[in-house]
Parts: sequence; structure tokens; C-alpha cells
Amino acid sequence: MGQKGQEKTAGAGPVATRPGEVRNVVFVGHSGAGKTTLIEALLAAGGAISRAGLVTEGSTVCDHDPAAVKQQRSVSLALAPLVHGGVKLNLLDTPGYADFVGELRAGLRAADAAVFVVSAVDGVDASTISLWEECAAVGMPRAVVVTRLDHPRADFEEAVAICQRVFGESVLPLYLPMHDHGNEDAVVGLIGLLSQRIADYSAGTYPPELRDPDPEHLPLIEESRAALIEGIIAESEDETLMDRYLAGEDIDQAVLIGDLETAVARGTFYPVLGTSALTSVGLAELLEVLTRAFPSPLEHDLPPVTRPDGSPHDPLTVDPDGPLVAEVVKTTLDPYVGRVSLVRVFSGTLRPESVIHVSGHGMAERGHADHDVDERATHLYSPLGAALREVPYCVAGDLVALTKIGSAETGDTISAKDDPLLIAPWEMPQPLLPVAVVARTRSDEDALAKSLGRLVAGDPTLRLERNPETHQLVLWCMGEAHAEVVLDRLRAGGAELDTEPVRVSLRETFGSRAKGHGRHVKQSGGHGQYAVADIEVEPMPTGSGFEFVDKVVGGAVPNNYIPSVEKGVRQQMDRGLAAGYPVVDIRVTLVDGKAHSVDSSDAAFQTAGALALREAAMGTTVQLLEPVDEVAIRVPDTYVGPVMSDLSGRRGRVLGTEPDHGERTMVRAEIPATELVRYATELRSLTSGTASFTRAFLRYEPMPPHLADQAQKNG
Repeated sequence: MGQKGQEKTAGAGPVATRPGEVRNVVFVGHSGAGKTTLIEALLAAGGAISRAGLVTEGSTVCDHDPAAVKQQRSVSLALAPLVHGGVKLNLLDTPGYADFVGELRAGLRAADAAVFVVSAVDGVDASTISLWEECAAVGMPRAVVVTRLDHPRADFEEAVAICQRVFGESVLPLYLPMHDHGNEDAVVGLIGLLSQRIADYSAGTYPPELRDPDPEHLPLIEESRAALIEGIIAESEDETLMDRYLAGEDIDQAVLIGDLETAVARGTFYPVLGTSALTSVGLAELLEVLTRAFPSPLEHDLPPVTRPDGSPHDPLTVDPDGPLVAEVVKTTLDPYVGRVSLVRVFSGTLRPESVIHVSGHGMAERGHADHDVDERATHLYSPLGAALREVPYCVAGDLVALTKIGSAETGDTISAKDDPLLIAPWEMPQPLLPVAVVARTRSDEDALAKSLGRLVAGDPTLRLERNPETHQLVLWCMGEAHAEVVLDRLRAGGAELDTEPVRVSLRETFGSRAKGHGRHVKQSGGHGQYAVADIEVEPMPTGSGFEFVDKVVGGAVPNNYIPSVEKGVRQQMDRGLAAGYPVVDIRVTLVDGKAHSVDSSDAAFQTAGALALREAAMGTTVQLLEPVDEVAIRVPDTYVGPVMSDLSGRRGRVLGTEPDHGERTMVRAEIPATELVRYATELRSLTSGTASFTRAFLRYEPMPPHLADQAQKNG
């Protein structure tokens, strides 16, 4: 899971003895919001590391991947555990850039709650809003952390207002920033809205000094405090609480805190906290929310399981003594220890030196064949970024790393050898940006093949295609940044390679009826070769395929050689006629021919059939057909106009539009595949990364003459 420091494991890692001691928290938000920096500060505050590193220096725990150091942004999921108040916090750092959504999905699968990281300078982007809606659909508990309070342009109040507008009214701050008397831009502490006490960080030490507020502070927080109390009471199971509060009763703080923690764990109330990773402001308060308000794995619904053959199995519970069921949420290749699998244990207890069953089913669309293999889990590790610390066991609800499990791929299920089970894999977006790669030398081909196998096993958003028609090796990626990381990793694996323009598989057909005469006669001593075939070719409607008709009379072509003519015609169709693309949608009728009693053969009539088709093609126009895809584009309403205009420029035909969830529109259109090669990147640019699309092959259609001429020259 990393680069340097991995050649040997580092000490012993933290261990949870039961599920209630674990909190699995994924940090999400747009790129640059400060997720990695915040986790680094939490690790330092919690004593997991001695000093916080910097993203700009490539010294953070989570951004240890060479690609992350190079790009100075997270490109993969990383786990960083720490212990606070007797609770093991598994902090999962995810990339914020849309290209690495597969790593984000893996983090969501491994977690029981999410922290939405929002910059006090930049606000919220559309992808974060979509992610909030996605978490809401599955009831995942959430909190919002407003970062970078130390920035001169930071505006906590505006950030909260934006979050309430896009996330909903149940998003309310628990603390307000306290500014320095001498410097209004400097945040030196927080004022607790429930406790009405100040956490003073002005001394620059951690944890903060807790003290009573100055008299002038209380009126400033009165409105926010009232809103928070009303928000908590609205979620309380005590229906009398609101009436008592409105009647003027002073509700006990312990009651409010208890109801707050219950509502947060239930996923119906979303606290907002402000932090500064550089000055440590808000870190203590955030750790308290993570450990006390966020749910343990015991409160999280488990995914359904079946037997590997698909037969049902009783629902799982988070029981350390139950049947072993775990899932590989991420697989990486480390240069020192080989394959490293990050695993979420849902049920049972995983122990070293145990024989486990690894199952991977239902992931054919990701390029993974079904597999069922028994392996030995020799050692268990608690990863801290790149470092692996050995642990004696891993109970249900916790996360652990396994090494050298050769068959394990992202999404696989790990279970007991004598009781194999299977978890349905989570949904992954379709990679839509094709990149054609070619090895520079024959030796590079071997290195490329090995590296590709490893990458595809660990990255479910990467799809490998060897196109038999264009003879290209195509990597389907999520976008330019994803492609750059994939290419860098392939080169790091020892393969010298280049990229080339992606060629779209076209088809050929006849533009009109034509006749062909195929004569194959050779004499070279001994048995010769003799075959003559006369055919008529006519085009058929799109999608009809191929039809062969025998109308030979009088035995001009013996019955045993008629299939040979058809075979030759089919072989020539596969090779193409004008530009080397397969021929489709034609009817070939064999009308006449000649044979020799000695020199005719199966091979000779195959050759005659191919020659006849080639001659027929010379007597008519061979049309090029291009694939047309049906595309569904999910786009914010504000970008519908530009998207429709762009489709028109791509020779697209809009089939219709329909309202979609959350002020979005679904645009459905038919677009030639040749116009979609770079669409994943261009749509993102056109809509500021807010739109997404899917595509599916529909049919072949004639290509416009000027484009067909160009394709034939290239072919």
C-alpha cells in the first residue's frame, strides 16, 4: 500500500477487542477541501504520529502513493487508525477528484459514517451534493467539518449557510469560532453552543484550555444556540420535550447531548464543526463527535450474503463469534511485500495462520472471472498509510490488511474454508474514457501484461479490452487524471509504453446489388487447384447479419463444396473489403460455378468464394457503417442548454429529456461512437464536473461520405 518504509513492518498496531470499540469513518469532499490534512492533524493530536506531515511535501500518512505525491492530491483510498477514549477510530481518506470515484466507493463500503469536509474558503461543489444525496438514500450518518478556519478569506457562517441550503435544515453547528481580539482574522478557539463554554486554543497547545466565556460572548451565540436546541429536540423521541422547551423550561444539557448523539448515529441530524488543521482548533471537539456520536458497527446494517452457488443464507450479525464473512475493499501492489488487501470484517473473527476461502462472483463487467480459492492468511496488519503493524486478530466490524493473498481482488468475499459465503459486490461507475496503449518492445509486452493484471485486480473502475478488430489494447479509465495514474503505475512496473489514438470498430456493407466471379485455378505438378464460383450479392436492412443462399442447378458446384464457398465468403467478410472492417448485412447467393473431378478441393472453393466476394465489391460502392450508442446524460438543469448544443455538434439525435432527482435532467440521445471517444473528459469540462453519462451500443448506421473517405484512407 505504499512505497518507502514498507520493507519491514512497524511495531504492533491498535486492536479492538469487540465491535462496540470501533468507529469506521470515511472523509469525503471535493478535491482541495483539506481531507488529508485534517486526518493528518487528527493523527498527530491523537498520538498516532509524532508530527503532522504536509501534502505539499509528500510527507502525509495517507498520501503515500507515488502518484499522490506527484499530483499533490489523493488518488487512492487510505486507512489511518488511531485510538481515542478507548475507541479505535478507523479514518478512511478518499480522493475528492471525480476520476477516482472507485476509491471513494470503496471507502463508503468500508465505513459506517461519513464526514463531509467543506472548505471555509471554497464552499461546496456539485459532486459533494450528489454524494450527500447518495449517503442520504442509504441512511448513512453524516457530519460536516468546515476546514481552513485559519485562512484570511475563511467565512464559517457563509459555509454553514451554503451547507444548510444544499444539505438541508438538519445541518447545524455545535460550536462557533472565537476570533482573536487583536486580529479578527485569527480563530483562536470555539464556543460550545450547548455547554456555553470556550475551548481556548490560543496558547498553541493541545488539548485546549476549557473556560467560561466572557460576558459579551453569550448574547452573540444566543440565536445559534436556540436553533441548535430546537433542532435536537425535533429529533428527540420524547415528544413532550418541545412543548416543555417552548414553555420556557431549561432542558438539561445531558438530555440534549444524549438526544444529539442518538440523532447523529441514526442519520437524521448532521452536526457542523469548524477546524483548522494548522492551529489544531476544533480537533478535540471533532474527536469527541467521532467517538461518542457516530455509530459503531453494531448499529450498521450488513450487506446480504448467499452461498457461492447463489442459494440463500441467513442474515449476518456483527458477532465476533459468528461465521467469518469479510470483504476486500481495496487491493494494491506494494513493491516490497507484494499484494496487500484491505479487508472489512463484517462477521466472525479473522486470525493469523487461518485458511480462508476467497470468492469473487458477479464481476464479469469489471473484467474479473468468477473464482473460488482457499488461501492461508499468514499475518494480519493494521495499516497506517504505508506502514503495516502486525495485529493478533481482527473482530467483526474492524478493518485489517492481509498480504500475499494472491487471488484476492477488490470486491471479493473472504469466509471460512468450511463455510464459504458470498457478498454481492457494490456498484461501480462505468469507465468511459478509452486509452490505447502499445508496448515499445517485445520484452515490454511481457512486463505490460503482468502489470495490467495486477492493476485490474485492484481497481474495479479500470477495464481492459483487447479489441480483436482494431488490434488495440484499450484501457477504459474514469478520466484524464485516472489514466495518468494508471500509465505511471504501468511504467513503474517496468513496461515502456506509448499511447495511440483509439480506433472505433466500423463495419462495411454493400451499397447496391453486385455480381462476383471467383476463379481459382493453379497447376504446379501433381494435384492442382480448381474452383469457380459465381455469386450475387445484395444489401439487407441494418442488423440483418449475413445470409447465404444456394441456387446452383445441375450440380455445377458439387454439394460437398457449397459449404466451402460459404466459408470462404465468411472469411473474406471478416477480413473486410474496402477499409479492412468486417462486412455485415448482406445476402450472398451462389448461382453457378465449375469443379474438377481431381483438382477441386475444400480449400480451392474457399478461395474462389473469397475472390468472388472481392470482385463483387469492385462493382459497387462499399459503405462504411459506424456504431451508434444510446447515451443517457444526467446533468444539472443549468447546463442542459450547453449539453444539448454540444450533442448537436456531435451528430447526436436527442430522444427526449425528463426531470431527474435534485434539480437535474436526464437527456437521452443517440450518438455515433466515433464522437464519444473523448466525451468523458469533454462533458466534465462543459459542465464543471457536474454531469455524468452512461452509454450502450444500439446499432450500426451508414457513415457520412466525407468521414467514410477519411476512415478508408486511415484504414
